[in-house]
Amino acid sequence: MGTRRASKNGSSGSGGGGASGGATGSGGKDADRRVGRRALLIGTAVAAVGTAVVARDELTRAWWRVPGVAKPRKEGEVDYTGAKWVSASDANWRMADRPDDFGIDMVIIHVTQGSFDSAVKVFQDPQHGAAAHYVVREDGHVTQMIRELDVAYHAGNRDYNERSVGIEHEGFVEKPEDFTAEMYEASARLTARICARYDIPLDREHILGHVEVPGTDHTDPGEGWDWDRYMKLVRAAAASRTSTPA
Repeated sequence: MGTRRASKNGSSGSGGGGASGGATGSGGKDADRRVGRRALLIGTAVAAVGTAVVARDELTRAWWRVPGVAKPRKEGEVDYTGAKWVSASDANWRMADRPDDFGIDMVIIHVTQGSFDSAVKVFQDPQHGAAAHYVVREDGHVTQMIRELDVAYHAGNRDYNERSVGIEHEGFVEKPEDFTAEMYEASARLTARICARYDIPLDREHILGHVEVPGTDHTDPGEGWDWDRYMKLVRAAAASRTSTPA
């Protein structure tokens, strides 16, 4: 969740471009027409190939929807041993079959901007439209609300949602004292376990804050989040294998 930044006006989309200029040599307008028609045919062929590639990619990602193919699921099952299961509203995530349909290569760190209980409650609200996979309480308790198999609506960016696991932390971005030693250590063990499971590098390109997601208007985890401390804990947990096996 976290706080929102003031939005900036301006366009960032990519515009379509094309070569301009007439044909040279004999033939005049007929030459122009032939070049234009050829370009059109080539462009159509390229578009058709692109569409086929996209369709094939979508088909590959959707194979698990065939009855009997999806990974087995059990009510209340968690991906991280020691976590307590509390289901988020199914309006705040979508079923998937990760990492087979979408590879997981990021962990995204959030701050709730409220209490642990309020975060859990809002993620159970179908009107909220967002939820993270995990919520870490001030005392280090971990609750899982969405399976890692599935895509949580937490990052504000579809591509990042599909490729990441989201972890919320109880507290406020403007109150770094909320980020207790127990919270840092529990979250670091969780992140180390996730990274080991999906072979995610233990660096800041793959373990990032919500504020670093392109297009986001949030500021969490904020300047008070001690990244140096956190990354040392993550690497220590991975090296010493103190992360709880899942």
